[in-house]
Amino acid sequence: MAIKTYKPYTPSRRHMTGSDFSEITKKTPEKSLTVALKKHSGRNNQGRITSRHRGGGARRRYRLIDFKRNAKDGIPAFVKAIEYDPNRTANIALICYADGAKAYILAPAGLTVGQEVMSGEDAEVRIGNCLPLSKVPVGTVVHNVELFPGKGGQMVRAAGNGAQLMAKEGKYATLRLPSGEMRMVPLECRATIGVVGNGDHNLINIGKAGRKRHMGIRPHVRGSVMNPNDHPHGGGEGRAPVGRPGPSTPWGKPALGYKTRKHHKQSDKLIVRRRNGKGSGR
Repeated sequence: MAIKTYKPYTPSRRHMTGSDFSEITKKTPEKSLTVALKKHSGRNNQGRITSRHRGGGARRRYRLIDFKRNAKDGIPAFVKAIEYDPNRTANIALICYADGAKAYILAPAGLTVGQEVMSGEDAEVRIGNCLPLSKVPVGTVVHNVELFPGKGGQMVRAAGNGAQLMAKEGKYATLRLPSGEMRMVPLECRATIGVVGNGDHNLINIGKAGRKRHMGIRPHVRGSVMNPNDHPHGGGEGRAPVGRPGPSTPWGKPALGYKTRKHHKQSDKLIVRRRNGKGSGR
């Protein structure tokens, strides 16, 4: 999908870019495959803000995506439309099975309206088809990868992402993830062939604050311009440094680069090489 620019009739328009939606073939979603999306503005069930700088934004409905692809094994489906999804960076494809059932899937790059897709062990290794990693040839690029058999795709779902199948050994397949991490996944786990579409998404320039508000993102104030009673970074004459061993959250916890991953996590044994290139996860 190409990126379009705008005529600079205001300062904010000058550098703003957006998608031209040339791949989109249907504007309104399939109503039976959507549910209402209630806003919580970052608040939990007690009404307290647990995720700051959230609120407002355009109203939207959630599209029910079939991440499992295991309910209609062996039944061919045809792509009816490519649609925009406001809840994710990737586009989605509306598919209709031979028995009349409809579903949404992530739209891989190169998927077109009218194309046939299938899931299951007997599916061909072709863009949009979903099959176990045991049936995928080494070197193939996949997306929507399961971590546990039958749970549904959890990895490699963002626009433009793809993981390469590097090896198969014993009960596990080794994947090279978009981050550079090498990770083992059980061979029974399913993945979809191809790269997630809408790869130009990362080239979009938001351009103005109002566009962020449409997304439900509220203003963020830097801690260094606050008073010391509001933030550990605050206070001082003029522009002052943090004044601590490292940057902190408003509550004094380490932030900005501090690793919070649990030591000796159970899945560490499945990480062959971390994304920083420092050996295994152990």
